[in-house]
Amino acid sequence: MTERIMKEAGPACEEAGRMTSEDRRCQLMRVAIKLFSRKGFRGATTKEIALASGVTEAMIFRHFPTKEDLYRAILDHKASEEPVEEFLKELGEFTERRDDEGLFLAIATRILDHASRDPDFMRLMFYSALEGHELARSFREKQFKPLNDFVADYVARRQAEGAFREADPTVAVCSFVGMAVHHWLFTRLLEFHAVEITDEEAAKLLTNIFLNGLRKEASPAARARVQEPVRKQR
Repeated sequence: MTERIMKEAGPACEEAGRMTSEDRRCQLMRVAIKLFSRKGFRGATTKEIALASGVTEAMIFRHFPTKEDLYRAILDHKASEEPVEEFLKELGEFTERRDDEGLFLAIATRILDHASRDPDFMRLMFYSALEGHELARSFREKQFKPLNDFVADYVARRQAEGAFREADPTVAVCSFVGMAVHHWLFTRLLEFHAVEITDEEAAKLLTNIFLNGLRKEASPAARARVQEPVRKQR
């Protein structure tokens, strides 16, 4: 596993003596993400991270005094890559014009795109949930709750306007997010390919299914879209 992670970490491992301090931090976090995603926070040791990075443990502790600090740095870095505040601004454009399809399609697309681009971090998040790690729980609270609250408020607004059926808005949003996560979990993590479908097609289909169930009366065009046959089954 260590040799494979060294290769996956890229040329940084081969150029260990020529890195800037920031490059070294990034390399260590990159390797640590891969190990944490495979063995969990408790299972991965700093010795293994150092070995896979081609450095000594002392080098890790020079940049991150403890394994907790390394884990915290990873979560902070991931949060800064795609700030939830910026995504909420993008979604605000859909809510202002009551573009239900655009809103939920953007959310499903974001989830599937992020999971496909960074599967190791998704695995790390699953592991952290199983371990009940406090830092990861705080990360999920800061990153996911604002999105859930924002969309739940929109669902409640559309219910008040008579567009959506009566249902707990928070449960509705969690159900939609769960559909997208479940799709990635089955097709990518568990590699269960019962249906051949792209992420783009999946995002559109999930959006149609969800909205046709939430709206008081689905339009004929919307019903036709959700009844379109999916890709061939194996």
